[in-house]
Amino acid sequence: MGVTETGTRARYPDSSGHAVANDGVRIYYEVFGDGPVTILFMPANPISHSRLWKGQVHYLARHFRVVVYDGRGNGLSDDADLAVGLPTSARVGDCLAVMDATGTKAAYIVGICVDGVFPSMCLAAEHPDRVLGVVAISPGLPLVTPRNPNRQEPEWVKHMADDFVRVHYAEFLEFFFGQMFPEPHSTKQVDDAAAYGLDTTPGQLLMQEPLNVETREEVEAICHQVKCPVLIIQGDRDNCQPIERSRILEAATGGRYELLPGSGHIPNARHPVRVNTLISRFAGLAPYVQRKTDHPRAIMVSSPIGLGHAWRDVAIARELRRQVPGLEVEWLAQPPLTTLLAAAGEKVHPASAELAPEAKHVDAEQGEHRLHAFNMIRRMDEILCANFMVFHDVVSSEHFDVWIADEGWEIDHFLHENPELKTSPYVWMSDFVGFLPMPSGGQREAFLTADYNGEVLDHVAQHPEIRDVSIFIGDPEDVVRESFGPGLPFVPEWTASHFQFSGYVLPFDPRDVADTAALRRELGYDPSRPLIVAGAGGSAVGAHLLHRIAAAFGILRRDVPDAEMVLVSGPRIDPAEFAPVEGMRVVGYLHEGFKTLACCDLAVVQGGLSTTMELVANRRPFIYIPLRDHFEQNWHVANRLRRYGAPPPTDYDDATPERLAAQMRERLGAKVTYEPVTPGGAERAAKLIARLLQRERRLQPVR
Repeated sequence: MGVTETGTRARYPDSSGHAVANDGVRIYYEVFGDGPVTILFMPANPISHSRLWKGQVHYLARHFRVVVYDGRGNGLSDDADLAVGLPTSARVGDCLAVMDATGTKAAYIVGICVDGVFPSMCLAAEHPDRVLGVVAISPGLPLVTPRNPNRQEPEWVKHMADDFVRVHYAEFLEFFFGQMFPEPHSTKQVDDAAAYGLDTTPGQLLMQEPLNVETREEVEAICHQVKCPVLIIQGDRDNCQPIERSRILEAATGGRYELLPGSGHIPNARHPVRVNTLISRFAGLAPYVQRKTDHPRAIMVSSPIGLGHAWRDVAIARELRRQVPGLEVEWLAQPPLTTLLAAAGEKVHPASAELAPEAKHVDAEQGEHRLHAFNMIRRMDEILCANFMVFHDVVSSEHFDVWIADEGWEIDHFLHENPELKTSPYVWMSDFVGFLPMPSGGQREAFLTADYNGEVLDHVAQHPEIRDVSIFIGDPEDVVRESFGPGLPFVPEWTASHFQFSGYVLPFDPRDVADTAALRRELGYDPSRPLIVAGAGGSAVGAHLLHRIAAAFGILRRDVPDAEMVLVSGPRIDPAEFAPVEGMRVVGYLHEGFKTLACCDLAVVQGGLSTTMELVANRRPFIYIPLRDHFEQNWHVANRLRRYGAPPPTDYDDATPERLAAQMRERLGAKVTYEPVTPGGAERAAKLIARLLQRERRLQPVR
């Protein structure tokens, strides 16, 4: 079998290979990290493989050595013998084979349900020198109690189980995992688990598995033999394993029992932050001791998906330091933002090197001038979890007087999911509110975006104390006049009651760049020649558009031979891949690119908010081509630009080099009639944040 990937991994293995079991079956394993203590995860096969533990790997591998493997008949391991199920003794043998192949003398063993927990108990009882401790998640101890009365089955399972499951396997998996994730807003976890289940066959799943035990007394006797520490984790909404089984395991082993309120059967997937913390402490990671300083400190998390976020955040940080003298701002950021921040003189926290790469995930999700932004963020869940854990490590070990997240989705989501982790004032900033479905996604996407919006609204309603200040980067008129989804509030009304509006934040004062001739001389451009600027954002998704723009410029030069163009490829696209065009200069990164935009005669750009709003503020003519299926560019940005009187967007399908050249010729140097962008957005946003700092430090506000 292969492995179905549902998103870019947060971390790829340092090594991988196949262990060979006693009967010659090859068991695929992966090893992450090089810590002095090993944590080994048992597979929940045959219904799932090692990717079920994706929420744990990145975090724990930063502190420990982590080993995962696929069980027989699933993932990248060999198929099991369809004639007979896998006895518990074979599961123990497979685990020992993996330990031997990876040079693991002893490890903490983590298992879930019957397929992971009972073999862990047998392993600890029979080979105590190989097991440092056992983490038993939703423990399935066979024979000790009746089945869980909360577990439901549809009529087709009761009456035609095997035959129906074989024919309608995907439907069975969706139903089963819907039961296993009873928590609201668990669509992503259900989708993932069902996809992992499809990496095996119904025949593997339906095999009767011999247990090597026949009575409750035999099971309890094995548990009594376990002398290593045991941690039991179970949700109080577990529809698979009865709570009584955890109590029996607790009594038999003297283990520590953690009952998770509101959690279902698979908390490692649905509540990874809580489970990660429990495992790491159990395996010996010492609690953090927070380091405090005499001067005020702020930590800034800025989304790396667009460089415009960072420029506006730099403007806010600079204004914040003016309003709060002595303030130190540190950034938790990753490339390409770190290049910009270094050039701007900002301080990047060393822990930033531990962040999982979001930009690579964006690149992996792209098509030809296409980025399905909602799906991209939804499939980035593993990376977002990993990066929240990095953030949590930082703020647990160091004191910051305020946490600021500019569309730091992971910070906002996991703080609301784990409100007890908030220990400082928290600021949420965004330039849009509401995920909106694209028509191409049909009813399924409409359902998913509404579910995601519903989760955010529930989070804010249930824990209003998490966001001390919510700042909308814009004005009330910039909010889309849409609903969050069926039965959900109207976006403008909800936003008005939950956000404060800063107005748009520019990284410059338009008055400082108003003299275009002087600015061109400063930047080395000829004031007498028409200047065109082309750019497509900080990801690699803009490559196809830039090639079209370059071809269009070659056509334009026939009519405007003295025109010159600066094509900014961005940090993720190699400038060398563009064929030379007379009058065109290709640059990878243009620091303070807003200055070049401010003095151009025309800009041809993607539909990103920051670039287009800078052009509006400086009253420059431009053409913008939104990414296909990008809900923010096609809904939120387009709505805001209409409000300011900007030209309508150009569809990528219509932007052939010939048509684009004609449009460039038409708009080159054209007069514009945009509505003015009110200055002072950075000052207003900083003032809202400064109040929190002044309250925390008992500082007097700067007049």
